[in-house]
Amino acid sequence: MHLTPLLHLLHLVSPTLPVGMFAYSQGLESATHQQWIQDEASTQTWITGLLQNTLTYLDLAILARLHHAWQNNDLEQIEEWNSYLYASRESAELRAEDKHLGLALARLLKELNIPHAQDFYQQQKATCYATLFSLAAVHWQIPVTETLTGYAWSWLENQTMAAVKLIPLGQTAGQRILLHTQMLIPQCVERSLQLTDAEIGIFSPMLAISSALHETQYSRLFRS
Repeated sequence: MHLTPLLHLLHLVSPTLPVGMFAYSQGLESATHQQWIQDEASTQTWITGLLQNTLTYLDLAILARLHHAWQNNDLEQIEEWNSYLYASRESAELRAEDKHLGLALARLLKELNIPHAQDFYQQQKATCYATLFSLAAVHWQIPVTETLTGYAWSWLENQTMAAVKLIPLGQTAGQRILLHTQMLIPQCVERSLQLTDAEIGIFSPMLAISSALHETQYSRLFRS
């Protein structure tokens, strides 16, 4: 990949991107509260499981199709995969998070004069974060493999930093989780690119349950 698309990718996955991703734990806070996650080892198991299953078989696979659809300016396919991904969110909290992040990224991309972003922002409908992420990636000529890799890294970093705050874990423990789990990203990306349409989708019951429980959790650090 040339340096300019690489720099755009680093910008897109930066934790300083003003979309508010840091405010969400995706059920991790509830899992900690329920003591399903208590230490570095259980955190590693939780995050690895979600990466190899939910992210690979749902988010990354659909992100690849959205990337292809944006390249071909196929708005019908974009709408179809956006709706599929949104419908696959298994709790009200996960749906609200995806919609909020999608609209926040649409607003940012609109201000950066990226075509189509303004349309999504003005509609104020359920637009998934991956839909706008792929729009930016195609606009900045980031290849699909690198787009998926950056998306997975951004998710992994956010989950790990949430765990560091919640359990709490030491900073070094968080870095060990990142170092170990990032090595799995290439094979997850490769697998997601091999999936047929019929193979997309997965059921993650503990993620759904923890997210639903978090909606009514009495004391929370992260947004619901």
